[in-house]
Amino acid sequence: MNTPLPPAEELALIDRELAQLDARRLYLLSRRDWLLRLLQQAGAAPAPVRWGPAASAAPTGPAKEASAPSAQNVLLALGAVLLAVAALAFTLVSWGSMGIAGRSAVLAAVTAAALGAPVLLLRRGLRSTAESVAAVGLLLTVLDAYALYAVGLADLDGTGYAAGAAAVLAAVWAGYGAGLRTLRIPLPAAVLAAQLPVPLAALAAQPGPLGLGWALLATAALDAALALRVRWAVIPAAVLGSVALLTGAAQSWSAGSAGQALAPAALLLAGAGLGVAVAWREPRASAAALVAALAAVAGLGGVARPGLEPAWTVVVHLLLALPLLAAVRVPALPAAVRRGLARGGAAVVALAALSAGSAVVPVLVTRLRVLAEVWAPTTPDLDPYGPGPAAAVALLISAGAAWWLSRALSRPEPLVVAVVLAWSGLFTAPVLLGFPVAAVFVAQLAVAGAAGVLALRTPARGARIAAAACALIGAANVSLGALDGRAATFAVWGLLGAGCGAGAAYGPAPRPVRSGAAMCAVGYATGVLVAVGAVTEVAVVWWSLPVLTVPAVVAALGPRLGGVRLSAEIAAAVAGAAAVALSAGRPGTLALVLALAGVICAGAAVRPDRRVLGWAAGALFAAATWVRLAEAGVTAPEAYTLPVTVPALVVGLLRRRRDPQASSWTAYGPGLAATLLPSLLAAWGDPDWMRPLLLGVAALAVTLTGAHRRLQAPLLLGGAVLAAVAVHELAPYVVQVAGALPRWVPPALAGLLLLAVGATYERRLRDARRLRAAIGRLR
Repeated sequence: MNTPLPPAEELALIDRELAQLDARRLYLLSRRDWLLRLLQQAGAAPAPVRWGPAASAAPTGPAKEASAPSAQNVLLALGAVLLAVAALAFTLVSWGSMGIAGRSAVLAAVTAAALGAPVLLLRRGLRSTAESVAAVGLLLTVLDAYALYAVGLADLDGTGYAAGAAAVLAAVWAGYGAGLRTLRIPLPAAVLAAQLPVPLAALAAQPGPLGLGWALLATAALDAALALRVRWAVIPAAVLGSVALLTGAAQSWSAGSAGQALAPAALLLAGAGLGVAVAWREPRASAAALVAALAAVAGLGGVARPGLEPAWTVVVHLLLALPLLAAVRVPALPAAVRRGLARGGAAVVALAALSAGSAVVPVLVTRLRVLAEVWAPTTPDLDPYGPGPAAAVALLISAGAAWWLSRALSRPEPLVVAVVLAWSGLFTAPVLLGFPVAAVFVAQLAVAGAAGVLALRTPARGARIAAAACALIGAANVSLGALDGRAATFAVWGLLGAGCGAGAAYGPAPRPVRSGAAMCAVGYATGVLVAVGAVTEVAVVWWSLPVLTVPAVVAALGPRLGGVRLSAEIAAAVAGAAAVALSAGRPGTLALVLALAGVICAGAAVRPDRRVLGWAAGALFAAATWVRLAEAGVTAPEAYTLPVTVPALVVGLLRRRRDPQASSWTAYGPGLAATLLPSLLAAWGDPDWMRPLLLGVAALAVTLTGAHRRLQAPLLLGGAVLAAVAVHELAPYVVQVAGALPRWVPPALAGLLLLAVGATYERRLRDARRLRAAIGRLR
């Protein structure tokens, strides 16, 4: 390369130009960093434009784990921590090696430098560095205060000096932060330091827990005032105020007399006033009004607590909470105050209801003891429980408060709570008041009946469901208690059954409630008839005959039952099943009951909308026949079934010829089942091989015929019987083979089977769907 300059001069020129380029590049980089920080502070930092040789290259390396500002902040924070540790070590360890002048000079110089350096750093745009240095400076001021106390003021009380030092430091830090508003650390640090002077001064004076509580509350008030300008000051205000209120509540709870509870009450009421004031100024501070309501109730109730029993103390707190609920109807109050006071009152009412509700469970559970001595000559113990009448009073007052809230707020939820609480109070009041047993039954029957009437007449859905549930629980509980005596059983069950019947007949009531009442009426009728059988002292199997009158009456009424017909029939079916269960102890009686049940079903099946009961009637007749044959010792059922099966199959064949669309289950199902099923049961109990062989051949023939004629009933019935016979015959050999194999073989085979099924799951699923569709196409 040829140039007009000598090599030495050209080299010097290149060096000078490179030096200028380096200087210009450093200036541009520092200017770029300053602009980025400026945009970040403004909250609108765009993605910087790529520059340099990498501007045209795609990013191929791994992404950075931390951005440059975050890494910078971490480094600065670590540096500040190290400086703080060094300063602390210097103050605690190396302080004694210097004279008083040296100590003062070092601390003054270091503190002044640390507090003054952020000014210069902010001018150069190094805000993060300024924050770190300022934090070190603030820490040094704390060390200065400690050093001052250790050197010249060691005779003063340490707690009092700490209170004064905290006040001075809070003022200094606040002034420092006000002068350098760009820094974010000094002002919060000043607020935190301001939390200490008053509590520390109180500790130094040793005023006791209440004095400390007042100090905390005063500090919380100052924080609340500051929170009007500095939002986050609400955090220390809430913390200190909560601690102060908890201190007052603890002192009030431990007070031994009303006089001793006055001072804690004053603290709690002052805290309540502070909470209301905060909610009055801040629309979003309804929680402060809620806490104020709780504090006021706790303070006033604490004065009355020492002279009352615990249960009546709950009532007093409940009465104090009632005026707070009225705040929702006072438009002059700010919305936050109204909501907070009402919610606080509702919280007290809820707690009182839960406390009083603990008496309801024993009243309900104690009736279970009657099951151990049904119709015993002794009278059950119904002594009042611990809470006494106070629990019932609290429940009723809570119910009234919930009802009032429902009207005031026009919401259905409090009404549901009111129904439940009112029922609980009225139902348990006779027991809690110690009424005689007869009076308890009369009162509880009246309460259960009132709940039932409410469920029938109220238009509110939630209250209707709650009233129905309460009526059902109350009726069941009273019915259980009535088992203690025969007269009580007939009287209570009869009245409840009559009431349920009247409810089922009440036309304007919703159908679900009427249906439930109809089912209860049928149930009580069944129970009364069982009690009649028990009174006659006949064998239990004969109790089933009067019980069968219940489904007979329901079947006879039929359409006259109206909208509750299905529910009554379901309950009647359950009563019929109970009758069959009662007669199971004697085959002859069981056969009679099954036959009578079949007659009832057949009579009901006469109506066109209950034709399906004809199948049930046939099954019951067949079951009655087989029970009678089993009682007679018949071991060859085919002699009785084949004469029925052949004509039935002929009739089915004729029907299929007249109506090719008729189902094979209707035409051939009864005839085939009449022989195949009893024969299958006999084959399973027959140790010989002839019956299973003949039954298997017959089932195979039926299966093949069903497959050939595309008939569903012969195919499925024959196949099921054939499979059952095969299982019965192969089971002994399978057991022998399984016993001869090693124990690890069955699990291994099961695992292989699961793997095979899992590997071909989708195909097996498609095959199963095709099989189901093919069977569904059969007649």
